[in-house]
Amino acid sequence: MKRAPLVFLILVVLGLAGWFAWWFTHRAAENNTLVLYGNVDLREVDLAFNNNERIAEVLVEEGDRVHAGELVARVDTSRLVPEEAQAAANVEADKVNLANNKLQKDRMATLFAESSGRAVSKQDFDNAKATMDAMAAREDADTATLALYRQELKDAQLYAPADAVVRSRLMEPGDMASPSKPVLTLALTSPKWVRVYVDEPQLPLLHPGMRARVSVDAFPDRAFAGWVGFISPEAEFTPKNIETTDLRTSLVYEVRVFVNDPADALRLGMPATVTIRLPRPASKVGT
Repeated sequence: MKRAPLVFLILVVLGLAGWFAWWFTHRAAENNTLVLYGNVDLREVDLAFNNNERIAEVLVEEGDRVHAGELVARVDTSRLVPEEAQAAANVEADKVNLANNKLQKDRMATLFAESSGRAVSKQDFDNAKATMDAMAAREDADTATLALYRQELKDAQLYAPADAVVRSRLMEPGDMASPSKPVLTLALTSPKWVRVYVDEPQLPLLHPGMRARVSVDAFPDRAFAGWVGFISPEAEFTPKNIETTDLRTSLVYEVRVFVNDPADALRLGMPATVTIRLPRPASKVGT
């Protein structure tokens, strides 16, 4: 007997929730605006080195603003620099040896042709050609090794891929860098959007490209221009573990309202209010 009042109360709450959603949608349509609530969101980038070396310097702190192409960290290159120099010397030596061997081969070819094979044997000429081919292959290999060391020296410098704010400094000088261990986490300053959710009755009111106005509590006298950039094609149930027919009005769809914020005033997670002006419904004939 005690369960009956509880069930009745639940049904009343669900009924009021459905009525409120219907009222809110139609009220918004009548007022020609739709008001949504969400939070500021943005993309983040984890920066890691491509090689395994000791970190020599981390040049930025948490909260610092960085620009695209700015150097933010570097690893120790005391091992790479002499290896690169040795590889460069090997390539230069290969070029000299190859040029000298080519001169010898050309002389032997001339003698072989002029003496009809009497001054220089065919075997000697073939050996000289094979030696030159081997030197050329060695030069190619040493050139590839030099390119590898030079790339490792480039990878020893870590640069910001875009304008951003340093959100987390995860490693310090002396730590061993690794491609699997981010050194810094950057919050990109663009693009930014407000992640909001709309229920199924509100979904037909929206389409990508619609203009919006975004406001936050931190700047009560300021509005940010925005636009609807993404509407999820998939619905989510609220709560997610209940999918009864009684709660189908609780289906929600994610919408991203992108924001124009050139001064980088908005921060990740800020509560935001999105106001979207809806197109006026067409007047009925005869009214």
